[in-house]
Amino acid sequence: MYLEIVTPEASLVNGEVESITLPGVNGEFQMLNNHAAVVSLLGKGTVKFAGNPTIAESFKNKFKQVNGKWELEINSGTVQMNDNKVIVLAD
Repeated sequence: MYLEIVTPEASLVNGEVESITLPGVNGEFQMLNNHAAVVSLLGKGTVKFAGNPTIAESFKNKFKQVNGKWELEINSGTVQMNDNKVIVLAD
């Protein structure tokens, strides 16, 4: 599936991933390839994704790799999954 992570500053991530785990307002949830269409609010927590998408060079310091997954801390946001494309609008 294709992942985009966008913040008010810039587009941070673009590219193919195998999975993504998100901090929903009612708890953490995961999306895999061909997940059903979803729009959801996100709470404070960690966005985790597996794969090798392009991470904007000037924002790589916001990410860390743990157990083969990339992690990014967010305060809030929204996520949309449709047609195997995930767009995360994060703050």
